[in-house]
Amino acid sequence: MKEKSRTTGRSRFSQVRELCVVLIDMVILAISLFALYFLSEHSDGGFVYFFDSRAPLHFLLLGLCIQLSMILFKTYASLWRYAMSREYLSLFKAGAVGYILYLLIAGVVFRKTPPVIPMLFSTMVPLLLMLLMRLCYRRYRDWMVSSRMSQNKTAAIIVGAGDAGVLLLGEMCRNANNTYRAVCLVDDDPMKIGKQIQGVPIEGPINRMADIVERYKARTIYVAIPSASEKKHREILHLCMPLGCKVRLLPDILAFSEKSKEPLMNQAREVRIEDLLGRPQVVFDTNTADAFLTDKVVMVTGGGGSIGSELCRQIAKQKPRQLIVVDIYENNAYDIQQELRYMHGQALDLRVEVASVRDEHKVNRLFERYHPQVIFHAAAHKHVPLMENCPEEAIRNNVFGTYHVAKAADKYKAEKFILISTDKAVNPTNVMGASKRLCEMVVQGIGSASKTCFAAVRFGNVLGSNGSVIPLFQRQIQHGGPVTVTDKRIIRYFMTIPEAAQLVLQCGAMAEQSEIFVLDMGSPVSILELAENMVRLSGLTPYVDMQIVETGLRPGEKLYEELLMRSEDLTTTSNNKIFIEHQKAPFSLAEVREKLRELDAVLATDSKDKIVTVMKKLVPTYKSPEEVNAKAVADLDYTSAVRS
Repeated sequence: MKEKSRTTGRSRFSQVRELCVVLIDMVILAISLFALYFLSEHSDGGFVYFFDSRAPLHFLLLGLCIQLSMILFKTYASLWRYAMSREYLSLFKAGAVGYILYLLIAGVVFRKTPPVIPMLFSTMVPLLLMLLMRLCYRRYRDWMVSSRMSQNKTAAIIVGAGDAGVLLLGEMCRNANNTYRAVCLVDDDPMKIGKQIQGVPIEGPINRMADIVERYKARTIYVAIPSASEKKHREILHLCMPLGCKVRLLPDILAFSEKSKEPLMNQAREVRIEDLLGRPQVVFDTNTADAFLTDKVVMVTGGGGSIGSELCRQIAKQKPRQLIVVDIYENNAYDIQQELRYMHGQALDLRVEVASVRDEHKVNRLFERYHPQVIFHAAAHKHVPLMENCPEEAIRNNVFGTYHVAKAADKYKAEKFILISTDKAVNPTNVMGASKRLCEMVVQGIGSASKTCFAAVRFGNVLGSNGSVIPLFQRQIQHGGPVTVTDKRIIRYFMTIPEAAQLVLQCGAMAEQSEIFVLDMGSPVSILELAENMVRLSGLTPYVDMQIVETGLRPGEKLYEELLMRSEDLTTTSNNKIFIEHQKAPFSLAEVREKLRELDAVLATDSKDKIVTVMKKLVPTYKSPEEVNAKAVADLDYTSAVRS
């Protein structure tokens, strides 16, 4: 009832408002037409309309025709405080139709064609006065809203004086509930600098952002150039980040066009750390992935994790015959299940199994039930310090879990098996990295005697994945700091979750037998710079508003990661961002089984030291972190890269 009452109240108010505008227009028509008639009667021949007593009737008929036409054109249904050129044009269309209607009626009623030009002039005068009244009303409302709200609004700068920037400026000015006040626009175009849009000055060029922010005391910056390249966006963001302002970004031109009906204020988002990567995001050709996923039964182990869930999203788009998600953590499995059901409904045959890859019997039952044709093995323990403390778990889950799934893939004649590996498997300095290197050996060994295509995909740190450094920094910033880095010299390779998932799919399509695929991830990123940018993204100044402290390297951690083993057997692929590393001496199935027997035996001792000793024996490239870090510090190329 209350809702109905509010709706009725709004409807009555709207009717009263329209009636007031109609009455005002009638008054304007009456006054202006009377004034024109008065001038025609008292002019000395230079302003005479008619020479008979019917002139007042002509003016009355003209006024009625104009008023009727404006009602028919629904000019009173517009909200004139938001009026644009279309509303103003409709006013003159109504006037033109009213004038033509008057000419037709007057010709019939008075049996005499009225003078066209004088009466056209008589039509334009009241229309111009009506337009002036509406413009004054809109200007008055804007001034009232601006004066009432400007004191409580945050000063904002809009970067980009193009279409998107002007639209965003218009939204800020019109919306009384908006919490931002545009103080200026910034652009590189010399033809725009020094001009104004809606009374807001255009400053520039963009490389003078520091001076402009200081002069206008701005606290927020909107980057409104959706057509700009990724390189240009990064340049602008790197200029804005150190200024202590919150930075919000409109989407790229494709996303901008898709959401063109949404208010720009809603489309603007916080800058994400991937926007600041030192390279453009890698875009893969998904067409090659279609052929080996469409109408296939696909299984993803660890399907509820960061990479696994993104793989499921990407695979679901390729219309598989069936998608099987396997994960031991039921909450993650449930989340991805609900998301995929919502996105694809009955179009996707989705099965979710709560199971551990450590359970060989359960793994075989799943393969017997579903007979998957393509398997993406993402289930693994990945946290370096935790696996240093619990090496037996890394072996049981990572190594033997991979063995169970890979052996089942061979037994049930799957077409392809893709292992998700890591750059930490290259010259490992920790148990986790060594266990993943053993996983690669297992895959190569089983693949050497199988008709199933086995391959591994190796990539670096994934931005925003569970347990990664980004969520840690975000939590520390939210709690007021300090932000902690283990060592200010650390550098890492980074990629986004979508990049990682697309890389896996692309490599899966390319895989033929026993390859290790590696992505060219560009230059490594300094963890210290990453932390500083995260602080700036929050609108804070590093070391002033938020401290960044060094805590010391964790067990098993090294200063840098390598994406490729030191091997000359590195070949390119059809994608210039993907490389293949072939092992000089692939492991045989017999060698793999012997290594697993040694691991199984040492697990029974429950001795962490013995487990690590055996792993160093089985993975010859496994070195202590102290040895590797000492070499890294002594490496001139590395230290010069850190200084730069």
